[in-house]
Amino acid sequence: MSRRDLPPLPALRAFEAAARQLSFTRAAQELGMTQAAISYQIRLLEERLGAPLFLRRPRAVELTPAGRLLGAAATDALDRLAAAYSAAGSDAGGVLAISVLPTFAAHWLAPRIGRFQMKHPDIAVRTSATREVADFGRDDVDVAIRSGRGDWPGLAVRPLFPVAFTPMLSPKVVARSGPVETPADILRLLLIDPGDRWWPLWFEAMGVSGFDPGAHPDSRMGDQHLEARAAMGGHGVAILTPAFYREEIEAGLLLQPFPAVSEEGQYYFLVYPEARRNVAKIRAFREWFDEELRGDDLPGDEASGPLG
Repeated sequence: MSRRDLPPLPALRAFEAAARQLSFTRAAQELGMTQAAISYQIRLLEERLGAPLFLRRPRAVELTPAGRLLGAAATDALDRLAAAYSAAGSDAGGVLAISVLPTFAAHWLAPRIGRFQMKHPDIAVRTSATREVADFGRDDVDVAIRSGRGDWPGLAVRPLFPVAFTPMLSPKVVARSGPVETPADILRLLLIDPGDRWWPLWFEAMGVSGFDPGAHPDSRMGDQHLEARAAMGGHGVAILTPAFYREEIEAGLLLQPFPAVSEEGQYYFLVYPEARRNVAKIRAFREWFDEELRGDDLPGDEASGPLG
């Protein structure tokens, strides 16, 4: 086996921190070193490499082309090493921190997460239901569930199911307002959050023209699961994702008269840093998620048909 020409690890760590921060001072604070020690380690690396890594300005530093090349590789290598070290040093135990959209948390994850904990009793689960996009480099988060197109560099992205949507309502509305036989009949009912961007997309897919959000009272609930509660209370028609309300549909609390539609490429995704894909607790959660989805007969395109 040929000998690897590798830089000394202390010098590489000092350089990587300074390259990422573009500051010797902040790198020193991050690593618990003095600024002089950071400068010394970087000089050693530059002497060994035979090329400058930084352009030193009066109040700032900039990476040279060689610095940019080595900096990106060093960050990736140290991230992977840290993940492998964490995985090798522990079993599947620990705390799994999940950042998840509120409606997904309330209507899909919460009713099922007990099965994950029964299967992995040595993993404690901490869930944060939020619309904020987790920053894996800053926040204490292991995995996240996001919606979108999956274009998040540096993250492993696993599509779960499409972001589908359709009008849903309580039987109380049908009893009070009359039959709902065609998609156009939805226009004469009170819409919950008529400004939701899903409404015009759904009407267009159903071939219905004449939708005017301004013709309906401007009611807003803020989250899909709150709109579903209002719909179940008979306060109007909400545009919802059927996959989250299968139990309410089966119990007759919500009716889905027409098929769901979705935007091309829009999915719910399970995401986590690519470098941490082999961390035991993340791998366990990913495998459990796959099992849950295989056992799911997700409603979405199906509809109960005209109501009334």
